[in-house]
Amino acid sequence: MRKSFKKIDREFRQHWKNYVMQSLLATTSIFIVLYFLSLQHAVIIASIGATAFIVFAMPDNITAQARNVIGGQLVGLFFGFLFSLFPQSTLIYSILVYSLAVGATIFTMVVIDTEHPPAAGTALGVAMTGISLDVFIAVTMSIILLSLIHKFFKPYLRDLT
Repeated sequence: MRKSFKKIDREFRQHWKNYVMQSLLATTSIFIVLYFLSLQHAVIIASIGATAFIVFAMPDNITAQARNVIGGQLVGLFFGFLFSLFPQSTLIYSILVYSLAVGATIFTMVVIDTEHPPAAGTALGVAMTGISLDVFIAVTMSIILLSLIHKFFKPYLRDLT
């Protein structure tokens, strides 16, 4: 246990500027998302938070690439919207519909090579709450913002994991 604290302390001391800068970039991007979405969309907000973690803490990971962030999240939005159109008549039927939204999102992301795990959360959130213009704009703008920050700051981003 003591050894792991030394490792954390050593890595933090060496690269503290990266830790601070990348956390502030994530904070700023999530602030923008929260500004446009209400807490009614908590699952979608959590999904974008997970995307921010991947982009800023694991910038070298394939799931942090713009193709995966944008492609995966758009797939999640699409299937969340599609399955939100199904009538929610009973609890078991609703659970089945939400599960299918996540499963279809995962299947499609893998087939078209745009794997981005948080997009499954986006699909679930949209299937549960439905989609509105605000949700579509907020998710689209946040994934574009995260991808642009990732692209332009890539030379300064360090894998923190």
